[in-house]
Amino acid sequence: MGVPERLAERMTMAEQHEYLRARFSRRTMIRGGAVTLGAVAGGAFVPGATARAAVPSGRPGTETVDGAHVAPFGRHLAYGTDPRTEMTVSWQVPVAVKKPFIRIGAHPTDLSRTIDAEVRTLFTPAGVGASGNHTQYYVHARLSRLKPGRTYYYGVGHQGFDPAAPHLLGTLGTFTTAPAHKAPFTFTAFGDEGVSYHGLANNALLLGQNPAFHLHAGDIAYADPSGSGQTSDTGFDSRIWDQFLAQTESVAKSVPWMPAYGNHDMEAWYSPNGYGGEEARWTLPDNGPDKKNLPGVYSFVHGNTAVISLDANDISFEIPANLGISGGTQTTWLEAQLKKYRASHDVDFIVVFFHHCAYCTSTSHASEGGVRQEWVPLFEKYTVDLVINGHNHQYERTDVIKGNKVAKKLPIGGTAYPETDGVVYVTAGAAGRSLYAFTAPLSYEGNEHDVESVASFVNVKGGKQNETVAWSRVRYLDYSFLRVDVTPAPKGRLATLTVRGIAETGDQVDHFTVARRAK
Repeated sequence: MGVPERLAERMTMAEQHEYLRARFSRRTMIRGGAVTLGAVAGGAFVPGATARAAVPSGRPGTETVDGAHVAPFGRHLAYGTDPRTEMTVSWQVPVAVKKPFIRIGAHPTDLSRTIDAEVRTLFTPAGVGASGNHTQYYVHARLSRLKPGRTYYYGVGHQGFDPAAPHLLGTLGTFTTAPAHKAPFTFTAFGDEGVSYHGLANNALLLGQNPAFHLHAGDIAYADPSGSGQTSDTGFDSRIWDQFLAQTESVAKSVPWMPAYGNHDMEAWYSPNGYGGEEARWTLPDNGPDKKNLPGVYSFVHGNTAVISLDANDISFEIPANLGISGGTQTTWLEAQLKKYRASHDVDFIVVFFHHCAYCTSTSHASEGGVRQEWVPLFEKYTVDLVINGHNHQYERTDVIKGNKVAKKLPIGGTAYPETDGVVYVTAGAAGRSLYAFTAPLSYEGNEHDVESVASFVNVKGGKQNETVAWSRVRYLDYSFLRVDVTPAPKGRLATLTVRGIAETGDQVDHFTVARRAK
């Protein structure tokens, strides 16, 4: 990302950010074209500030654009801290607009409630990446005091573009808040999507599952194609985010799209932690341990299921650009969340998702020792029901694991009981990017090929450490995603998570059940 490789190899993410800010000074940016308030202030964006529209003249722009000629795009939803009553609607506009807002109501002909929206302007100067000067305008509207389990209609607009106008009713979207009580629902998950036909195809299949929400386990758009946080990246292109949000809009405009951040989501230009760009693009639940350094760490509860998003860049030995950035606060927070949810009478299941794999036999990244060291003991202590990862571009599912060993074999169609057995880990990183490889034969539903052991490695503090493992149960090498059906039960009866691996073709490549006695 504009940092010479000989320097970047020795730099943390914060050091790369400082280098880029010094190199692309205010004078350089003014000479090169439009300047946003956020860029002049030295940050990624200034909340609430609307920057001038970028113009090709090479001088700061003063022109204004008729809002009637500008249509919003890239709509994406996210839950607030309480999914029953809070939702954020986010979108983009290609140029600066005046007075953005959202209309919301219980019917498409009743959108009388209007709420002002916040603009976050993100400027990327020529030289930082592959494009010339590029300014992006992300708009966010936080909705609160919603009713649980209710479907709402909404439209986004600005001065000159009113979604309630008869000719614009086709631009309306809908969303449904989480229920007030335990009820059956479905959610989906994957990681490592990017912009491609395969990402588009998986999104189309996702929509057909009718999920209540979707989990994205990191490496979202791949605007930063290197993903190491430590080597030069002349291929960085902020415009990829425009394409990505347009690609996912078909799903994300009606399904809360809940991301965790991966190594390709650290972009050094915008902030010392690499997440300044992400903070411009997303508004996520504001209940994590360290919003300054870890904006992608949060939790929420939908029905009887608690979901926790973690940032594995903080504990990654393989890619250490942000190693230790939280100073241990993330792990402390994680244990507090697990303890709280396990004690709650309203929560049966705990699902944790993040990017780097705890257990995977991919030939590319395999397993992350930092995760095993810091978090796996907590997953076992509090009997986490399901762990979802990305990072490795394939589908792999483990047996039930406890103490780094197979506690119980979990064949396709089998059932795991976390209270006594251990934890199941799924790598669902085949959402759209180029696929990796396995050393062992593929083994999936309809094509089972069990092996006693698989040669792999784990990334530890000193480098790669070879290991031979027995826990690799399902291995599938094509584009896919995860579907999870949650079925509550009366107190004392077995509630279930039915987990399915779904291929881009629509075929089922894996299924298993996680069962726990309902509270």
